[in-house]
Amino acid sequence: MSIRPVLPVLALCGVVGACASQPDDIQTSYVSPVFYKDFDCEQISLELQRVTHRANELRNSLKSTADADAAQMGLGLILFWPALFLLEGGDGAEASEYARLKGEKEALEQAAVRRKCDIQVVPVEADKAKPTPVKGAGEGEWAG
Repeated sequence: MSIRPVLPVLALCGVVGACASQPDDIQTSYVSPVFYKDFDCEQISLELQRVTHRANELRNSLKSTADADAAQMGLGLILFWPALFLLEGGDGAEASEYARLKGEKEALEQAAVRRKCDIQVVPVEADKAKPTPVKGAGEGEWAG
């Protein structure tokens, strides 16, 4: 049995793992809504806007990186597979920050519901940025 046929397969497996993940495939990091228990509705709204804006920036950047890696992978497989070793890819600090921000956004939304805040929630998706209302009766007691 020769090792030659196995080498390209092993190389491809190593390279495929180095590709950047699509933003939708990045798992949300848990952030406790208790962190925001002392925030009033205005603070929750402002923080939610900040978190959503930054998450959208990161999502666009991560999507560009993942799309570029996928294109390079396709070309590399067709034209010159040793070039696949030059893929930068991988999930780095931006992916970690994006996962944390997704968790913060969920925690802020939960805090808004508990406070009965009437705020607009914008999804962390550049393509579907239609606000969704979180209705409440105003400021209420923290229920957690």
